[in-house]
Amino acid sequence: MGNSEKAISHEPSSAATHVPSKQMGSDRMGPLDASFWHLEDAHASLHIAGIAVFEGPVPAQAEIVEHFRRRLHLVPRYRQKMRTVPFNLDRPVWVDDPAFELSYHVRRTAVAAPGGDTQLQALLGRLMSQRLDRERPLWEAWIVEGLEDGRWALVSKLHHSMVDGIAGMDVLSRFMDVTPEAPQPDLVEWTPRPEPSSAALVTAALRDRARTAVRGVRGLGGAARHPRQTITLTVTSARGLLRLATAAKPFTSTSLAGPIGASRRYRWLSVDGMDIMNVRKAFGGSPNDVVLAIVTRGIRDLLVSRGEEPEPHAVRCLVPVSVRRPNETGQTDNRVSALLAELPVDLADPVSRLEVIAARTKALKLSHEADAGELFTELSDYLPPPAVAAGLHTAFRLPVRTLTTVVTNVPGPRQPLYALGRRMLANYPYVPIADRIRLGVAVSAYDGQLCFGVTGDRATMPDIDVVITGISDGLIELVKAAEAIEEDGTK
Repeated sequence: MGNSEKAISHEPSSAATHVPSKQMGSDRMGPLDASFWHLEDAHASLHIAGIAVFEGPVPAQAEIVEHFRRRLHLVPRYRQKMRTVPFNLDRPVWVDDPAFELSYHVRRTAVAAPGGDTQLQALLGRLMSQRLDRERPLWEAWIVEGLEDGRWALVSKLHHSMVDGIAGMDVLSRFMDVTPEAPQPDLVEWTPRPEPSSAALVTAALRDRARTAVRGVRGLGGAARHPRQTITLTVTSARGLLRLATAAKPFTSTSLAGPIGASRRYRWLSVDGMDIMNVRKAFGGSPNDVVLAIVTRGIRDLLVSRGEEPEPHAVRCLVPVSVRRPNETGQTDNRVSALLAELPVDLADPVSRLEVIAARTKALKLSHEADAGELFTELSDYLPPPAVAAGLHTAFRLPVRTLTTVVTNVPGPRQPLYALGRRMLANYPYVPIADRIRLGVAVSAYDGQLCFGVTGDRATMPDIDVVITGISDGLIELVKAAEAIEEDGTK
């Protein structure tokens, strides 16, 4: 598995630099980060992942471990573990792991012959079914060999409490190069900060709660000095919360929602990004509207194949929305809110589906649902941890039959990326499913492609391939419709 990394790195390097030792300290989880930590249970492993497929040859294990070692300083969270605060006085904290061992996290496996997509997807389903070790930093990197055509894969698996989709993509880019000839960066030695004692954690929690209370009082003072802006924000957020509450009402039951187990199925698909843009050009809306439209086709096909009527209010979809500000780029944490969109699975016509989705997402944006979700997360910082935990459990574990699926679309690099001189050919995303959601879809862009990853509960989604085929067919029919419009316009 390669050489392990000790608490202090002493690898020889003529150009090595050194990160000075800091005083005892820790980084507290944000409210949303902590929610992903607490919501994990025996049936929900809340890690996200990216499955990058590379051209060959597969690198040696020592070579890939060294590749990670020389870039670890770019992602400090990779050498930190989670510590809970005694008596639940505050949210958990990230602390440096004095026993950090790189070779424990960078692992190696292989697929069975013939090493095609079917075998790799089956392996990924098993890897994604396993929880991360909560006693260590919450990430794993799996090198997968045995792929046909000399290819290999890198599976990057990170707990959702560490990153959201955009932050996860940023982490991936820090371990990649933009040219095949890029030299290895200089080694940066690392000295872990002393791990805080339980007493220190309690003291820090009490201090932080006091500071938070002071910020809250100051915030009220600011609101009093700017009443017009405060009233506008309050009214806007109230409308968004009302829309969220209305959207959370129960709806038509289907087999797509219900109890789930711990095991997963996983399938992927890549499409030409220009096809998405051409459809958008022909019919309007956003690229994400086109994505939602073809995912709707896949879910509709699944319901029909199961003998279920795709009714108008049968599928409610959670659509994560990034609220990351420009000055927060590069931070490894969660900066997301969400919209709740009904997918028109009742419509057989592909153009009608797209038009309805575009209209609904536009209305959702105007309703300020995402703003209300962001405000709730920010206000959580001022509440006692038990109250926050209860509120987040209520928000995420909505009543039975409230949510059917999740569809997340994350922007990715437009140019090719490389690792150890090997070109990355595709990068498929993985989204976790939890509670009663049996199906999830993640989408990410890379080098002109749009890569889809579909996650399903293993026991209740044996027919997950129907969704993948439906997504592909949904794009094909929209492309044909767009081409027909173009032909009519040139006649």
